[in-house]
Amino acid sequence: MTDFDAIIIGAGQAGPSLAFRLAGAGMKVAVIERHLIGGSCVNTGCTPTKALVASAYVARIARRAGEYGLLVGGDIGIDMRQVKARMDAIVAASRNGLTSALESAPNIMLYRGHARFASPQVVTVAGEQLRAGQIFINVGGRAVVPPMPGINEVPYLTNSSMMNVDFLPPHLIIIGGSYIGLEFGQMYRRFGSQVTIIEMGPRLVRHEDEDVSAAIKSILELEGIEVRLNAECVSLAKRGDEIIAKVDCTAGAPEIVGSHLLLAVGRRPNTDDLDLDIAGVRCDERGYIVVDDRLQTTAPGIWALGDCNGRGAFTHTAYNDFEIVAAQLLDRDPRSLGERITAYALYTDPPLARVGMTLAQARPSGRRVLAGDRPMTRVARAVERGETQGFMRILVDGDSKEILGASLLGTGCDEAVHAILDLMYARVPYTVMQRAMHIHPTVSELLPTILGGLRPVV
Repeated sequence: MTDFDAIIIGAGQAGPSLAFRLAGAGMKVAVIERHLIGGSCVNTGCTPTKALVASAYVARIARRAGEYGLLVGGDIGIDMRQVKARMDAIVAASRNGLTSALESAPNIMLYRGHARFASPQVVTVAGEQLRAGQIFINVGGRAVVPPMPGINEVPYLTNSSMMNVDFLPPHLIIIGGSYIGLEFGQMYRRFGSQVTIIEMGPRLVRHEDEDVSAAIKSILELEGIEVRLNAECVSLAKRGDEIIAKVDCTAGAPEIVGSHLLLAVGRRPNTDDLDLDIAGVRCDERGYIVVDDRLQTTAPGIWALGDCNGRGAFTHTAYNDFEIVAAQLLDRDPRSLGERITAYALYTDPPLARVGMTLAQARPSGRRVLAGDRPMTRVARAVERGETQGFMRILVDGDSKEILGASLLGTGCDEAVHAILDLMYARVPYTVMQRAMHIHPTVSELLPTILGGLRPVV
């Protein structure tokens, strides 16, 4: 038995950051990781996918060079091995840097292996028993493989195995019309693949407002992506080297013939093989660890951070989990999840940035809601860049004058949205931004203009 002050299971976004804070405060910390340091974000999520998005964006701009007055001879070729090599180098630099930092940090011991609870204060890993009064679970999640007919008869890819692709799929079929499916769909279409996205619901990214979903669908279809909605019954089959997706849709052919299949229908937490019941840690019906507003589980002295707690599915929410726990334990600062404002982005091109409420959520809230909109065709920066797809919308409480939320779909909106988010955290009236002088020409300069043209929502 080896004693520690704290044990952290999982070296994703929240785990290492917490380890460094605790070790810096003089605590003896064990960090356990069974696979890759850095978790999903560094290895199969944000870092590699955004590197691919960047390559795909350059390919798109190169093909449009003539629109900008540039003369480029011949067709634009894509070397997928070089694309992957660039991505791998970026990932390796991040993962290796974090690994080195953990291995060399004072007061931190890095263990490689599969952790399981032996008691509420004891964890076993690689034949050793580790004991601590404080244990933090940061085990992340993985792709869902749905039990659809024929799924075991065909080869398929997930967001993780897509990281090993160093070739161009002739026809990529994607099941799932949300973040992962749309980002991969657009990037591979830009690389040169034929792409079909199958969504079981009536629209893409169904939790967004209907006009946002429609605008994203239009953007993808203009690039040549086929979108099949209302695919209530999907089955799969193999025909030679081809993959057949049979769909029961309201429109379109009943069969889609492709070369490769990507499953992008959701994520599930990695909580099913930790022996959490032995520690008294309760999970909900979907496998997410139940936590309170301070991220404490049902077992005293055990916390859950990141994707495995079901309270956020992004790198930034995981990092915020770390900040909340560290503030409580080390800073005597009673931070909690209740302070957090919903914020995320969909990294299609153009990106969708979202904070707070959608229009569909605001309407039945009982508030007197005001809304301001502006198409990107009326944003000088977008016009000058030749990227005028999308629109911006901001929602305001007509009585308190606080901003309720925003949906910004357009070039640069993933950065511009933070001006709105900071104002929401400050809980100041929207007039603060409305009266501010923003810099021209930027996307953010139009935010005060939008707020100057608010109208009642009916």
